[in-house]
Amino acid sequence: MLYEASHTPIDGVDAPSQAAASVPFAEIMVSISKQEYVQLKWDAQYWQRQHQRTLSREAELKDQIETLRAQVRDLRQRLFGRKTEKSTAQSEQHRQPEAKRPRGQQHGSVGHGRVDFSHLPAREEECHFSEAERCCPKCGKAAAVFPGAEESEIIEIEVQAYRRVIRRQRYRPSCQCEDLPGIMTAPVPARLIPKGRLGISVWVEILLSKYLYAQPTNRLLQSWANIGFTPSQGTIIGGLKYLAPLFTPVVEALQVRQLTEGLCHADETSWRVFEPIEGKVGYRWYLWVIRSTSAIVYVMAPGRSAEVPLAYFSQLLVQTVVVCDRYAAYKKVARIIDLLLAFCWAHVRRDFLTLARSYPDTEVWAMGWVARIGTLYHLNDTRLVVRDDPVRFAEHDRQLRAHLEQMIADRCAQLADASLRRAAHKVLVSLQNHWEGLTVFVDRPEIAMDNNAAESALRNEVLGRKAYYGSGSVWAAHLAGSLFSLLMTLVHCWQINPRLWLTQYLQACAEQGHPPTDLSPFLPWMMSAQRLAALRLGGGLSTAPTPNGIAIDTS
Repeated sequence: MLYEASHTPIDGVDAPSQAAASVPFAEIMVSISKQEYVQLKWDAQYWQRQHQRTLSREAELKDQIETLRAQVRDLRQRLFGRKTEKSTAQSEQHRQPEAKRPRGQQHGSVGHGRVDFSHLPAREEECHFSEAERCCPKCGKAAAVFPGAEESEIIEIEVQAYRRVIRRQRYRPSCQCEDLPGIMTAPVPARLIPKGRLGISVWVEILLSKYLYAQPTNRLLQSWANIGFTPSQGTIIGGLKYLAPLFTPVVEALQVRQLTEGLCHADETSWRVFEPIEGKVGYRWYLWVIRSTSAIVYVMAPGRSAEVPLAYFSQLLVQTVVVCDRYAAYKKVARIIDLLLAFCWAHVRRDFLTLARSYPDTEVWAMGWVARIGTLYHLNDTRLVVRDDPVRFAEHDRQLRAHLEQMIADRCAQLADASLRRAAHKVLVSLQNHWEGLTVFVDRPEIAMDNNAAESALRNEVLGRKAYYGSGSVWAAHLAGSLFSLLMTLVHCWQINPRLWLTQYLQACAEQGHPPTDLSPFLPWMMSAQRLAALRLGGGLSTAPTPNGIAIDTS
């Protein structure tokens, strides 16, 4: 293919020079072959495509860098920031008043007075003047005793270990009958562990210290060493292994009770079990918690799969609502079993707070959604306050539903915005996908908007995990789950004194040699009103077998 420019020649100058002199450089025509033309077109299109791929790659890398920077900001906040969701974003900080009320009791307010400790046993002491102090410094005559005395109190705590030296009286029959042996000896007191020297009060202290107060056993033994009591750690471990089966019937009764209530909260956290198991890599286990009105049950499992809640809820007797987070295991269980999932609004709020912290340019947008969720909480709380008044309840219920409709409209409008950041779009898509479970509380006001009840039930266990790192064996892990279930149910669901309950229950186990056949005196929902009040108010303190400290049976 030939491309030539046609120009009139100038005298004395050849044609090519004439063309070059009269035509601008950019308009000079050149001659190339068709093959060269095709090659140039192909090269141009190839490099255009390469350029587009480079731009796309650059955009992806920039987005990836921004995502990684967001993760760094989020992780830095988690590691070095305040351990709370309050004041997470700057916009929330600005909303707080600058002048905060000072902490503690305010000036001019009426206090509650001193706490009454009259139920504690009293040890009376008398204080007197010496003979010299009673005499008049001038005449030396002693002062006469005046009737009455002024009283004051000082609260003291005395911790001591002591030995119960039990002397069993022996008898010899005074008759000639053959029905009686030659020498009769009084029966030995019941022991919790056969031939064990540690009394019930010792085991009560061990169980409460480790499983309720999150204290390592080694630290407890160190504190006991200061009062002269030095049991070996092996004795403690062996005794706990012996006691483990005693609590199984009570925990099973808690599970049966919980599975008939129709409403519970569920959550899980990691746990460590330092015993190698064939087929399992590592020592990571999981502690699942299921909390209802009457019971808090903990299940220790080697994994976090759906098989754990599926095995637990497969025994349900009634249609149940489970308040939980958006973990996929609960969704799988709901597809298999007749469960209704109510998702947690606190997790949704956390999504927007994390977005605001990770992507500063979306902070205003994300905090707008946090404000919407806060308004939703407020409207629901206001609605619940007037739940017994149908007219006022209907009015507040209408306001709540109108606010939810506005949230739906805002969500749909923002999802249609092409300029919305991908991370923000992902949060809104999650909100849309879980909307049905997030709004279960609207038609059923008895259901909470969040899963804070289950998360708060794991606080004590997380402290224990930090203090003693988990469990050393599988049986110890299951014992921890049983004791967590028992003690947290007594304390948080029924406000029962766990020390009194454990003392009486272990005493019954020692007398019978096995767990009590009749558990009704030890199950809170089956107790009489008088017994429940006594355990709550501490009325049974005088029945404790060791009022002065830690007992060691040396009989």
